[in-house]
Amino acid sequence: MNADDMYGSRDITQWLLDTDTLEEFLQALAESALELSQGEGVGVTVEGDGKPVTVVSAGLAAPKLDEKQYGRDDGPCLQALRTGEEVAVVDMLRESRWGDYPAYAAACGVRSSLSLPIAAHTRTAGALNLYGGPPDAFADKDLTALRFLAAQATGGIAVAQRLADTQEFTAQLQTAMQSRSVIDQALGVIMGQRRCTATEAFDTLRSASQHRNIKLRDLCAELITNVTGGPPTEPEFRPRG
Repeated sequence: MNADDMYGSRDITQWLLDTDTLEEFLQALAESALELSQGEGVGVTVEGDGKPVTVVSAGLAAPKLDEKQYGRDDGPCLQALRTGEEVAVVDMLRESRWGDYPAYAAACGVRSSLSLPIAAHTRTAGALNLYGGPPDAFADKDLTALRFLAAQATGGIAVAQRLADTQEFTAQLQTAMQSRSVIDQALGVIMGQRRCTATEAFDTLRSASQHRNIKLRDLCAELITNVTGGPPTEPEFRPRG
């Protein structure tokens, strides 16, 4: 996937379909950003479980400079991630922010940088970090295109997060349906044994569950196993396509 594809008319859905994973999508994005910026390196930082991590990079500069900032818990990429605002460094040798980080970056051959926020103010906030060799390396670059790439990273991460949430919801729904099926089977057993209503059978099971301090589903599964000699049958959950 080249820069023209990433900045052309194709939408994010098609780009995602052209890659197998979010990581591949972000890697293609980082490589496109490196091509556009003609810098020394590009990294994509994403915060997960409260800790920033470079999920993909292109070029040689990004990993070590990102890690230096993570170690300090401060730096332009973390500032962009946390504030949701662009952070530009014109010349590391004239920079007074972030302690010893600018001097370290200059010693690594990087005199300027640009960090663009990704998914600002969300649980998966991040930054697209571009590193340049000379001072003010991004002054004559197409910042509109680079900002567009950061926006597409935001969209890709949002889609991936929604899919993850959907999968978690589906798993929770499947568990709930399986529990309901087991309880219904146990209700049938109690109703047959005691010739009672479903409400009375449920009250009996709930009382036994509380008395034995055991989950209702586990109690019902135990009852069915004792009566039938085998575990309860559980429905196969098939979400709609």
